[in-house]
Amino acid sequence: MKGVILAGGLGKRLYPLTKITNKHLLPVYDKPMIFYPLQTLINAGIDDILIVTGGNHAGDFLRLLGNGKDFGLKHINYTYQEGEGGIAEALSLAEHFSDYEKIVVILGDNIIEGNIIQAVKDFRKQKEGAKILLKEVPDPERFGVPEIVDGKIVNIEEKPKNPKSNFAVIGIYMYDGKVFDIIRTLTPSARGELEITDVSNAYIREGNMTYDILEGWWSDAG
Repeated sequence: MKGVILAGGLGKRLYPLTKITNKHLLPVYDKPMIFYPLQTLINAGIDDILIVTGGNHAGDFLRLLGNGKDFGLKHINYTYQEGEGGIAEALSLAEHFSDYEKIVVILGDNIIEGNIIQAVKDFRKQKEGAKILLKEVPDPERFGVPEIVDGKIVNIEEKPKNPKSNFAVIGIYMYDGKVFDIIRTLTPSARGELEITDVSNAYIREGNMTYDILEGWWSDAG
């Protein structure tokens, strides 16, 4: 299984810091932000990794990470997202890299306390479809929120005024090779972006979505 880290965007909410570097290269405690999702994938046994970056400082990733030798990797793949077309558009750039295998996608600003080892093992065994990770939060209206009926997710609503649950969909997604066909069917949202929530809802409608509850804390560092 392959891993994809989405680390594009312009990080306008973090100006002026992001005028001089990419958001995902800013320090979180004693490490650049990008180190955390990269280590999360490696800890889960994934060593074939693509980083999708963008903006004016994309070259900084190569200078920082190189081929991943400091992480015990033999190689890191890179690709470039022009503009801000949304998470799903960024993921679409991984199509050829994925070779239509199952992939684990993690947003470059997601930091977790624990690990996703068991979730990845379970998804390897899952015949097809997708898996997402959820975390109970005090302010679900800030996130994508799943509606859960009889233990199954029946819909995900983005930033709802009246959340159907107290869970947030965190920025770690597992998809089979069909994800790229789904992305091609999407139309931009009101924000002008291709939304990852629409991708997950497509799997839900097909009855091919599973989920796990993340243990330990989680932070959207962005």
